[in-house]
Amino acid sequence: MRSIRSKLLFSYLVILIIGAVVMVAAVYFTAPMAYTSHMGGGPGFDPLGGGMGTMMGQGLQRGNLQFMNFRAGVFEALGYAALAAALAAVAVGYFFSRRIVSPLQEVMQASKRISDGHYDERVQTRGNDEMTQLADHFNQMAEKLELTESMRRRLIGDVSHELRTPLTAIKGSMEGLIDGVLPSNKETFEQIYQEAGRLNRLVDDLQEISRVEAGAYQLDIQPVNVSALVQTVAKRLSYSFSDKNISLTLDLPANLPAVLADEDRVIQILTNLTANALQNTPASGSVTIFARPENHFVRFGVHDTGIGIPAEHLSLIFDRFYRVDKSRSRQAGGGSGIGLTIARHLVEAHGGRIWAESAGPGQGSTFQFTLPAA
Repeated sequence: MRSIRSKLLFSYLVILIIGAVVMVAAVYFTAPMAYTSHMGGGPGFDPLGGGMGTMMGQGLQRGNLQFMNFRAGVFEALGYAALAAALAAVAVGYFFSRRIVSPLQEVMQASKRISDGHYDERVQTRGNDEMTQLADHFNQMAEKLELTESMRRRLIGDVSHELRTPLTAIKGSMEGLIDGVLPSNKETFEQIYQEAGRLNRLVDDLQEISRVEAGAYQLDIQPVNVSALVQTVAKRLSYSFSDKNISLTLDLPANLPAVLADEDRVIQILTNLTANALQNTPASGSVTIFARPENHFVRFGVHDTGIGIPAEHLSLIFDRFYRVDKSRSRQAGGGSGIGLTIARHLVEAHGGRIWAESAGPGQGSTFQFTLPAA
């Protein structure tokens, strides 16, 4: 009995059987009494009566009266039996209905507490029927709500921190200009302009992640040449790699199939991953962009010889504003912590998946994702 349907059927059968047993038992014990009360002392028969005709008439009359009394006795016995069976059926039905309704009441109470903001509320699971599955799904929903609330609070804190840094720098520079502490020269104004640019880029990143997470964009899916994509990304970032003295290598086999994707979005994904590798690789290091055919997909990868990622951070690396090294701010080259999140959503929108691998701190890392082959 692993389903509510079977439990309900079983409960109905039990109630029916119990009702029938109680009715038979009641008839068995009450029928003699009812028969005696209706048949034993019935009037209309005189064993010392007169002639044959009179005796025949009285016999017919007595037979009709006996039949009516017998019927009344049976109905009386059945009445007692039906009352007993109904009471037994109500008791058994209440027992089974309580066992079925009780989990629903627990879910209702837990949902009310969650609606009041207690996202740590959970429902106990028992058995393996539909109610247990409902409780499991409810607990999963509660966990996701709790995680969403935690991410919302963290998002507010992270955004506040990210906005505060350039705003504090701009405000400090302006106060220095007003007080005459800082000189009114080109260098001071360039510093203020750079901080304003950082603030503008952060706002653009927030708008982008908002659109991506909400799915408020359209994908122009068509066959795209993989080699051309990778080379485009390499050309865009070649100056940054040269400036930091990091080598950029492309590893692309000749038999690569085209991918079904939005060209601009895939370039954005590769750019985010490659820029992340650039930020986390020290001078004289190397970054390799590769691609491989894999079943009905093409697997892209960006491997670097940078700072690496501890194992406990691999599952969190694609979260908003997440940084392995909390001390690395945007100003220090740590980025906003949004690029990987955008890449994950875009890859999943294409029907692929994305993941990160690393042997540990100081041993580099590899970001890979798949896209459907054309």
